[in-house]
Amino acid sequence: MQIIAYLYSDPLLESPPEQAVWGAEVDRVYQDLGGRQQWQQLLVDCQVQPVDYFLIRRLEELGDSLEEVSDRLTQIEEMGILIIATEQSYSSSHATDTEGTAIRANLFKLLAEINNSQCSRRIRQGHARNRLKAIPPPGKAPYGYRRGKDRYIIDRSTAPVVKDFFERFLIYGSLRGAVRYLEKKYSKKISVSTGRRWLTNPVYRGNLGYQNGEVISDTHSPIINREEAAQIDRLLRRNRRLPPRTASASRSLAGLVVCAECQSHTSVTSVTRHRQDKEYLYLRPINCPRRPKCRALSYETVLERIIQSICQQLPRAVAGLNSPNLDSVKQSLSNQITHKQDILTEVKSLTCRGVLDTETADLRAYKLRAEISQLQGQLATLPPVNLQALAQTVSISQFWRDLSESERRFYFREFLRQVEITRQEEDWQLQLVFIF
Repeated sequence: MQIIAYLYSDPLLESPPEQAVWGAEVDRVYQDLGGRQQWQQLLVDCQVQPVDYFLIRRLEELGDSLEEVSDRLTQIEEMGILIIATEQSYSSSHATDTEGTAIRANLFKLLAEINNSQCSRRIRQGHARNRLKAIPPPGKAPYGYRRGKDRYIIDRSTAPVVKDFFERFLIYGSLRGAVRYLEKKYSKKISVSTGRRWLTNPVYRGNLGYQNGEVISDTHSPIINREEAAQIDRLLRRNRRLPPRTASASRSLAGLVVCAECQSHTSVTSVTRHRQDKEYLYLRPINCPRRPKCRALSYETVLERIIQSICQQLPRAVAGLNSPNLDSVKQSLSNQITHKQDILTEVKSLTCRGVLDTETADLRAYKLRAEISQLQGQLATLPPVNLQALAQTVSISQFWRDLSESERRFYFREFLRQVEITRQEEDWQLQLVFIF
């Protein structure tokens, strides 16, 4: 008994499956990638050596249209070969008239499904071909851009609004603050979720992101450069560790100080005296389970002790890190990017010389550009400067005292995960928990 199987996949849409999916019972497997060369060989071999069973995953793999599928089904059946679709309820057989009528009725139903599947496939193939040419996906261009012939073009009337939004976020590290700033200055009202999408949208960085998750770099003019984009990503990662809304709080210690015993976060409260303008700030536990509750602490006192502790402990903490040489990691990633860019140039040369056909070259170039984008993303996640050198700079107490509260908040959250307060009978101590 001879059993053969046929596999077809479009490299634009999917990765080719392994031939081993059919198991050891199959005598021969024919597999096509985009073309139909192996299908023609299958027909020739069936004429030479009789075959009993023909296996296929789905009937639509037989052709690119309903007519092709029907014709190739007929070709196989006329040879007396039994067809089995493993992922569909179809199998041809030597059946009685009643059974044959049921099979034909089921086939008509399958053909209608195949027709719909083929239409969807042609649409996806069109989108895939556009991806190979780095053409933007269908739909409205993001705010700040307009659609050109084959790429996004900066809209000079709205791009400054987006640019100002990014700059505001980079300065203060507050998403909600940047959203409020847009509404106040430009009367441009957006939601916080929309602002978060702006911050992570690859289009504003000069890249294209597609539904399959792949990103292609340098496809159009960016609104923010790579250094700004990397800093935005670091700020977003840092803000995820903080309690809700504290990223936009006006005070630098908001969301950072917790009780070491009950792990209750603290809130910043202000107190004023009657007929006096001076404001007194305190850190109060939010959900302290103790009775009586832990007393409030002077905000300025806690702030001063944190600054002193950072100046003493940060250099030692950084010196004790067993981290790889940052420069060597960056150099390795840069070398990989350069190597792939050289291959990309060689692909273009091979196409001009006729060694590669256009379709194969476009597919290879697309995969190379996606790999380059991934490496550039890894490079962007690395710290921009040497941490030890930075630690020496920020270990000067006057550096912290000269900063505004918003600036101090920014730098605190670059180094600190949280500050734990341990209370004693008459005094208290604090412990810094660094992010590294």
